[in-house]
Amino acid sequence: MQALVLAGGEGTRLRPLTSGVPKPVLPLAGRPFLIFVLDWLGRHGIDEVILSCGFLGDGVARVLGTEHRGIALRYVNEDEPLGTAGPVKLAALHGGLEDRLIVLNGDVLTDADLTAELDQHSRTGAVATLALTAVDDTSSYGVVPTDDDGRVEAFLEKSGAPAPTNRINAGVYVLERDVLDMIPDGRAVSFEREIFPELVGNGLYGYSDDGYWIDIGTPDRYLEATWDLLAGVLGSDLPPRDESGSLIADSCITSGARIGPQAVLGPHCSVGAGAWLERAVLHERVIVGADCHITESVLGAGVVVGHGARIEARAVVGSGADIPAGAVVKAGSRVPAAAAAR
Repeated sequence: MQALVLAGGEGTRLRPLTSGVPKPVLPLAGRPFLIFVLDWLGRHGIDEVILSCGFLGDGVARVLGTEHRGIALRYVNEDEPLGTAGPVKLAALHGGLEDRLIVLNGDVLTDADLTAELDQHSRTGAVATLALTAVDDTSSYGVVPTDDDGRVEAFLEKSGAPAPTNRINAGVYVLERDVLDMIPDGRAVSFEREIFPELVGNGLYGYSDDGYWIDIGTPDRYLEATWDLLAGVLGSDLPPRDESGSLIADSCITSGARIGPQAVLGPHCSVGAGAWLERAVLHERVIVGADCHITESVLGAGVVVGHGARIEARAVVGSGADIPAGAVVKAGSRVPAAAAAR
């Protein structure tokens, strides 16, 4: 069974972390994000994944290669952005697509029951089935009301109008070949604005799932997903955490530092004596001086933090940046990546 992952976005909301790192392979809890997606797909019988890449696409292929735990990986590269449906048409033009295809957004972390979605799709004879999930705030998502049998009654992309339901498009689709034939080639096409609205009343169904679901596309949600993984809210095969719930690579040096709760230290990080890291994420080769305090922040690869510096909640520091001794990086700040690291 095949799946196509839409992995071509630039990750602008996650910058500066994604200034030089493709969002699909940005480290999450110490491993490339898409590894979690591939493992989830594998648990539901997917044995081939097509990765539709664009921005920094070569970097995705370098990290993931051509196979992951028995799943064959192949790549389709967008020369220019093609929206959410255009990459599927591009893959079809390259050949080798089956008559039924799973398509999913490449920035979603979920344990949704894909097998149950496939079963419902077959049972209803749907042309397309969309996974739906409930959220507290629908303002940033497409809202999808359905009838009692799961038929989609409308596809309401982001708007300021009152929402008729809290069920949103979760970005996991089961599509028949008929849908692929609807997608024009040679231009950007949106499933949400062009294809799905046309299918309302013509074989478009919603599958409601109450499992874990989060879009990691912002720093706040990236951190939330990290903490959920560390806490076991979402199942994974991550290595054991320490007594503080933190994940520290074996190659790190942390003697005399206080690490945790729920921190992540990537390979070859060094944290000085008297420093305190709480609910912070350090990518690889980060150096933190003595007596620093870093809380609920993300530091990209190769960042250097001088003695006594403080990095406050929700700050994001780009790869290779140098934080001077005694400096304070205010809450919510974005520190650009160093030019050499981009």
